[in-house]
Amino acid sequence: MKLPFAESFRIKMVETIRKSTREEREQWIKEAKYNLFNLKSDHVFIDLLTDSGTGAMSDKQWAEMMTGDESYAGARSYYKMKAAIKDILGFDYFLPTHQGRAAENVLYSTIVKAGDVLPGNSHFDTTKGHIEFRKAFAIDCTIDEAADTQLEIPFKGNMDPRKLEEVLKKYPQEKIPAVVLTITNNTAGGQPVSMKNIQEVSAVCRKYGVNLQIDAARFAENAYFIKTREEGYADKSIKEIVKEMFSYADIATMSSKKDAIVNMGGFVAFKSEELWKKCQMFCIMNEGFITYGGMSGRDMNALAQGLDEGTEFDYLKTRIKQVEYLGAKLDEYGIPYQRPAGGHAIFIDAKKVLTHVPKEEFIAQTLGVELYLEAGIRGVEIGAILADRDPVTRENRYPKLELLRLAIPRRTYTDNHMDVVAAALKNVYDRRESITHGYVITKEFPIMRHFTVELEKAR
Repeated sequence: MKLPFAESFRIKMVETIRKSTREEREQWIKEAKYNLFNLKSDHVFIDLLTDSGTGAMSDKQWAEMMTGDESYAGARSYYKMKAAIKDILGFDYFLPTHQGRAAENVLYSTIVKAGDVLPGNSHFDTTKGHIEFRKAFAIDCTIDEAADTQLEIPFKGNMDPRKLEEVLKKYPQEKIPAVVLTITNNTAGGQPVSMKNIQEVSAVCRKYGVNLQIDAARFAENAYFIKTREEGYADKSIKEIVKEMFSYADIATMSSKKDAIVNMGGFVAFKSEELWKKCQMFCIMNEGFITYGGMSGRDMNALAQGLDEGTEFDYLKTRIKQVEYLGAKLDEYGIPYQRPAGGHAIFIDAKKVLTHVPKEEFIAQTLGVELYLEAGIRGVEIGAILADRDPVTRENRYPKLELLRLAIPRRTYTDNHMDVVAAALKNVYDRRESITHGYVITKEFPIMRHFTVELEKAR
């Protein structure tokens, strides 16, 4: 008999979570102005808002926390993190930051000016926010196939090299500080980017003399998909694949709260010593001295250990198999999502579920509220609210995809929790015809509004 699949870890500590009544949830979400970010964590049963900083660290990571060097300058922990980044990613220079958006802030404060253009494959929220805050433009060059949620192709997060080259031909080199390749492509559904595509994008960048920046939040998950889906990589280790991926890049920004499995931390890494030195001023101004940035020594130790653990095949298989498990349950119930299942989350196709809710009433947000009311499960909208307003016209942008992301924290929930999520979604799906109205915005920030937006029921 073939042995069934089992997780590559055992549980050492647990945290109690509490179920609530529907009446309680109706009151809580109303008080939160129908924004799932505004809910108290104690009012959530299964929290799939994000996989960022919400995973469970290992015993070795916790042990590393105890030996952190908290010296202001030149700490051992900095050099341990430096060695891990060099060994695993291949970059000689880096600046530690408190998380990914801080890495973007340090980098873009240095290289981006008003009127610049940064092409990419579906820039995520903070990336686009930092670009547009500086009066620059994020141009999406994702492959067209990513907009068809039911199409199954192995590398749906790819950038279209032809679209990219059209942009690079259109604008002078000095207007394009970087091309941003996000791996995996979060906004398109946690979909991976192939090694071939990384090579192609890098070649186009070289042709036009433009830096390639990799947004590396989920680079290890991307490497797993390359190993399991792309010809020629089955016999390579994850670490070998990672080294090759980053060999084509000039810069990497990372929210290490994802694939380094820490609760806080990030960095920006460079091949160029000159650019590293230019960015130091903004690191010191906004984060801290260059050998700690926005991090404590103990957190740098845990991050270095996490980079090693997060690039082990058995860990990644366990992590991604759980996402696939939830996808398979949704297949049983006929619930449409971005196929194939992504690396860190399932993205429900809200347009295909709530067919009677008009786009002006924020379809994916409506689905997120309904799921919370059903079972206390918190996801996040990847749709028109996150897409924000056009920076020039200030009109709402309505993207092709309206997705409800259910991001699964690493080493945190069991498959029993996934069963609850699937059953709750089925209950919402079964009553979808009765959901005809969504929400309207009553208060918002001019940029990155989705974190704090306030809504009310559409009349």
